[in-house]
Amino acid sequence: MAEANVSVSQDRFSCPVCLDLLKNPVTIPCGHSFCMECIADCWDGEDLKGVYSCPQCRQTFTPRPVLCRNTMMVDMVEMLDKSGNRSDSPPLTCHAEPGDVECGVCTGRKQKAVKSCLVCLSSYCETHFKAHNDLFPGKKHKVVEADGKLEDLICTQHDKLLEVFCRTDQKCICLQCVMDGHSGHNTVSVAAERTEKQRDLGQGQKKHKQTIEGKQEHLEELKEAVRVMKKSAQGAVEDTEGIFAEMIRSIQRRCSEVTKLIRDKEKADVTQAEGRLKKLEQEIAELKRRDAKLERLSKTQDHTRFLQGMQSLCISPDQGHSSPDIRVCSNVTFEKVTQSVSQLKDKLEDLLKQGARSIAENVKLIRLFRLWEPLARQDFLKCWRQLHLDPITAQNNLHLSEGNKAVTWKDELQQRPDNPERFDHWQQVLCKESVSGRCYWEVEWSGLNVGSKEVFIGLSSKAITRKGSRSKAWFGYNEHSWSLSCSHSSCSFIHNRKETRLKGVPSSRIGVYLDHKAGILSFYSIHGDKSTLLHKIQTTFTQPLYPGFWILPGSEVHISLCK
Repeated sequence: MAEANVSVSQDRFSCPVCLDLLKNPVTIPCGHSFCMECIADCWDGEDLKGVYSCPQCRQTFTPRPVLCRNTMMVDMVEMLDKSGNRSDSPPLTCHAEPGDVECGVCTGRKQKAVKSCLVCLSSYCETHFKAHNDLFPGKKHKVVEADGKLEDLICTQHDKLLEVFCRTDQKCICLQCVMDGHSGHNTVSVAAERTEKQRDLGQGQKKHKQTIEGKQEHLEELKEAVRVMKKSAQGAVEDTEGIFAEMIRSIQRRCSEVTKLIRDKEKADVTQAEGRLKKLEQEIAELKRRDAKLERLSKTQDHTRFLQGMQSLCISPDQGHSSPDIRVCSNVTFEKVTQSVSQLKDKLEDLLKQGARSIAENVKLIRLFRLWEPLARQDFLKCWRQLHLDPITAQNNLHLSEGNKAVTWKDELQQRPDNPERFDHWQQVLCKESVSGRCYWEVEWSGLNVGSKEVFIGLSSKAITRKGSRSKAWFGYNEHSWSLSCSHSSCSFIHNRKETRLKGVPSSRIGVYLDHKAGILSFYSIHGDKSTLLHKIQTTFTQPLYPGFWILPGSEVHISLCK
């Protein structure tokens, strides 16, 4: 009968640590039994803490209990072993891999935990979780999936579950922390905070999804743009090669035409010359024969025969042989033709150079990516740059105020020391800060007489002339500066002495946007939160630029850098 009972309850004689039949069993004060070696190994790891706990029920003991062999348990295990009812197949196990949650009860090689108990504050593999449920039948322990380290859910200070969220300190705490270090703080349960954060997470996920969709759309646009760019570039290369091939063929045709023209001229003149040569050779031969006869006649002794011969030979040597009516050019050359061809080559090279520059500029204008430019005033304000006027550069009729953020022209001269950076004649001043990258600032002016043009808002490099009354020291009247001239009824843009009259009418508040790298400079008329473009240029800036103002004398004009 006892053997039957042992057979039925054989799982009761397995060590909760090694999950094998008890070896050299011992029973600790809480009543649970373990292999002596298994429980000793567990407690050896707890020596540093000084508190020893049961691996099964978590009851703690101080000091460390003395382990004594349980003789009754030894006898029962031996009877079970002899009965042959012991299962030869070991229980199925799943060892914990890196990143898995380990069972808190297993010794040796840890098994993968499947559940974590928030009451016992431990994680269990399948076997030890079954033992946990057998140990607390009917008790409702809060059990969760073992998807993370249980230590992350426990307060390191009080060794209790983190079940409260402190909104003041934005951290999870235990109930003891609420009383100790978070008294008076705004605290809620982690479940309540999870509900609110879940709602925020939903909104964040929605925005995240929209961002992904936007980037996906941008990705498709970029792929399509790349495809179109490649196709267009290949078509342009093929068209260009065809055009240049046709140009080469055209040049070759012109070369053949010029060559034929020269050869035709050569053939015509040489043929004419050869005809004349043959005729001249015949005439010379005839004259030589006549000369020989005259020579023989001059030597005859018979007077009658001499006179008779003279009558037949006394014909003028030139009779029947008229002199040529043209003269032979002694210096025949096609040098002027060669010069004409050379001049054509030079003109063609100049034309090709101009065309190449134009082609290069047009190629540069082709962009796969558009430069970012602000569209609304809110976009401009993202590039806002705070500026201050530099007293070192101010002409002595200019009075600075408002912490060097405003300037007024007055007839009264300021007593300032002279220095190389000061404008000594024209009523101009530069800002202390240089502008680079993307910058935006606004200027407000007042005090202009109606119909006058007395406010110049501009930028300049440090290379601008500071001394003397020459016009090249004016803002906009040299290659180093750019200027917007404003009045109540009109405005103009000036650079390098070239003035461009603008159609728009400026307000008393002007916005200036500069993208130094992209070479963009634009001026806007500001009305409340709206901005209207007055003028925009795109060029190349090679030096740092400094905003500045020029106020014509004779009026109480006031200009200020807006905050």
